[in-house]
Amino acid sequence: MRLTAGSPARLGASWDGRGTNFALFSANAEKVELCLFDGQGRRELERVELPERTEDVWHGYLNDVSPGQLYGYRVHGPYAPERGHRFNCNKLLLDPYAKRLAGRLVWSDAHFAFRIGSPREDLSFDRRDNARGMLKAVVVDETFNWGRREMRPTIPWEDTIIYEAHVKGLTQKRGDVPPGLRGTYGGLSSPAMIAHLKRLGVTTIELLPIHAFIDDRLLVEKKLGNYWGYNTLSYFAPEPRYAQDNALDSFRTTVARLHDAGIEVMLDVVYNHTCEGNHLGPTLSLRGIDNASYYWLKPDNPRFYDDFTGCGSSVNLAHPRVLQMVMDSLRYWVEVCHVDGFRLDLATTLARGPNGFDRNAPFLTAVRQDPVLASVKLVAEPWDLGLGGYQVGGFPSQWSEWNDRYRSAMRRYWSGEGSLIGEISSRMTASSDLFHHDGRSPRASVNHITVHDGFTLADLFSYNEKHNEANGEDNRDGSNDNHSNNCGHEGPTDDPEITTLRRQLRKNQLACLLLAQGTPLILAGDEVGNSQGGNNNAYCQDNEIGWVGWDNLGSEGEDLIDFVAQMTELRRRFPQIRSQRWLDGRRPDGSYGAVWLTPTAEEMKESDWQFPEGRFLSYVLGPVEPEGAPIFIVLNAAPQEIAFTLPKLTEYKSWQQVLNTADASRASGGFAAGAETQAPPRSVLAFAGSR
Repeated sequence: MRLTAGSPARLGASWDGRGTNFALFSANAEKVELCLFDGQGRRELERVELPERTEDVWHGYLNDVSPGQLYGYRVHGPYAPERGHRFNCNKLLLDPYAKRLAGRLVWSDAHFAFRIGSPREDLSFDRRDNARGMLKAVVVDETFNWGRREMRPTIPWEDTIIYEAHVKGLTQKRGDVPPGLRGTYGGLSSPAMIAHLKRLGVTTIELLPIHAFIDDRLLVEKKLGNYWGYNTLSYFAPEPRYAQDNALDSFRTTVARLHDAGIEVMLDVVYNHTCEGNHLGPTLSLRGIDNASYYWLKPDNPRFYDDFTGCGSSVNLAHPRVLQMVMDSLRYWVEVCHVDGFRLDLATTLARGPNGFDRNAPFLTAVRQDPVLASVKLVAEPWDLGLGGYQVGGFPSQWSEWNDRYRSAMRRYWSGEGSLIGEISSRMTASSDLFHHDGRSPRASVNHITVHDGFTLADLFSYNEKHNEANGEDNRDGSNDNHSNNCGHEGPTDDPEITTLRRQLRKNQLACLLLAQGTPLILAGDEVGNSQGGNNNAYCQDNEIGWVGWDNLGSEGEDLIDFVAQMTELRRRFPQIRSQRWLDGRRPDGSYGAVWLTPTAEEMKESDWQFPEGRFLSYVLGPVEPEGAPIFIVLNAAPQEIAFTLPKLTEYKSWQQVLNTADASRASGGFAAGAETQAPPRSVLAFAGSR
């Protein structure tokens, strides 16, 4: 092989048809060696010192290296943890820009830069070579035949309905998916799965992390693993365990098929921390390449990490080269893999500077001006565990945010808590108290009742307490603040009154989610009553607990697929639910955005909002089109029936009931304006105005 200087312009391994350029950033390294391996990754064939260093990028070009070549790096420099440096050239390191991985991580003490069990802990030094049990990067050809017809669905924000799913868990137990595709990228785009998503009416599937990740050693020793994937090793490579062969091409094929069906693909991405953990964690990539640049270190004691994430360390996007890595990763998934958006885990960490969260942080500023990211959906999880980490409503206008205030209020309301109608009115109308500022619109609020983290919808109304014993932490992990209601019995029961109530409460939550302004997010499996047995932290359960159970598919009592489909159709029918304008009240011309009514159809006064233990709320959303119809929504969380009057509005002489979560047979009756009827206990009703 002929070695030349190559170029620092593009980081990673870049094949140009004749050879491969290798480039790696490290500001504090003294030497970088490229290690080439055989096709099985067992034998190191050659070790080449990268010959050039340009602005802290080490680079070299090898003319005979082509796609399929396995490689890794050994980086030389000081091992001085007390100064923030943890170089150890005995450790083979993964290229942060690796596009594809080979092999698997086999845990041993050799993956740690220090001597496990040493009295000096991480201040000691380990000379063992970890290459045999280490994953290797693979040089790739990024070209891919997307086909002449492949086009992004480009769903408008106001029409977006997100479905959060785990690649493996979604199809592992799905009987109508071919066995060889279950639990894989291909299973996501199987005809049966696409038909299911289309039937529900969802527009966008949001995948739990598919950036290549590893299983923590402690979990492996417990015969568990990092099932959810929030333990990232590589920000460019798709997780290989979800593919039968080439993970990159398998994933892109799935994206193309979902796009052909009109379904967008979003990725949950974890740029806030990596799998290397705290100062006692392994040295697998960034730590050994340039620990002091890639991670937030304590200014007064750089041996230790500033941990805003609860995972041991935090990635430092205030450093320009680390910021470049994250921006390059985001653009890569859009341009090379055609994904349609991202949900950024613990996004507050990404926007931290020396003084905490900053709305003008380098990351947020870079995203704001990036032309590639301007065309995709961006959703922040707007909190982390650091000081000042809770930032719901604090992100710039380009962003939408997970709204946990919606989740908390709606859980409390339908679990029976009173005196919430004022907050519920705000949550049903896109939480303007949080998001109506700086040019933001209702789509900023991503409303959700359940997500991967916490109870499923079925468990929310089946358990008062978490049951996480299978996680091996004596039920100490997971949130204790669930706002759940077991309806009188902890866990499964055959009692018909309890099972009927549970089903109705599930329907109420789904109805509110899809009647609320903002962007709805549905957790995969909630439509078929999927249960995790009360486990509200199934991060390590790659088994029957964590996988979606499809046993209720088609069952009369638990299957709510048709109900969800009815609600998504209702959402499409009334554009005022999907409005990208904030609501107002009565206007000078007599029109209105929203009118809040008492049970006697009088407009609510301040005293009505303060009604003690109030659990009844009703309101009209006015039409947004000349030929459109208003929709009258009634929420009754009281345990008893409440009589109410249908409103009298100019031009609309009658109301057609289009929803009754307590009695589907009554969801098609007509009522004259001013007529009185009843809201069943714990029910959601909706009526369409008619001239």
